[in-house]
Amino acid sequence: MKFEELPIGGAFRITVETITDERGAFGRRFCADTFRGRGLEADFVQRSISFNRKAGTLRGFHFQAAPHLETRLVRCTRGAVFDVIVDLRDGSPTYGTWHAEELTEANRGILYVPKGAAHGFQAIEDDSEVDYEITPAYVPGLERGFRFDDPALSIPWPVRDIIMSDRDRALPPTHSGILL
Repeated sequence: MKFEELPIGGAFRITVETITDERGAFGRRFCADTFRGRGLEADFVQRSISFNRKAGTLRGFHFQAAPHLETRLVRCTRGAVFDVIVDLRDGSPTYGTWHAEELTEANRGILYVPKGAAHGFQAIEDDSEVDYEITPAYVPGLERGFRFDDPALSIPWPVRDIIMSDRDRALPPTHSGILL
C-alpha cells in the first residue's frame, strides 16, 4: 500500500500496490499493523455500502457528532464517484477547506477520511457502488451534515443534474460554525 498525504491534514489517498500475472492481480488494501504504524485508525467496526443507480446521485455532506466522530475508509468498487472531504476540525489550519478525488473501479483508489471531516460524493457513472469502513459504529441521533451546495465551499460537482434524498436536501445550508 502506498500512502499519499492530502492537503487536508490526516487525510490520505491509499493506492493498492498489486502483483500481476496471467491470472490477474493481487494486493493488500488494508493492514491494521501498517495503519497503526502510521498513527492511523485501524479498528474499523462497521462496513457499509452505497449503491447509486444514476449518475448525478449525490450523498452528503455527512459526519457523526462527538463523542462518536468517524474515521472512514472509502473506495469505489463499481463505476466512478467524485468524492469530497471537508475539514471541520476546531483549530485545524485547513478548517473549512475541501479536497476531492475521483474514485473509480479501475483506479482502485481508497480515501482515508480522518475524524472531524465531513464526507460526501457524487456518482459520475450509472450503477456506481461505494464501500465504506467506519469506526466507531453508527450511533442513531448523532448523524449530522450540511448541504452539498454550501456557498462558502463552491465545490464544482461534475454532474449538473443532481439526484438526492429529501434528508440531504433538508440539511443546513453551510458548514460555517460547525466545529468538531
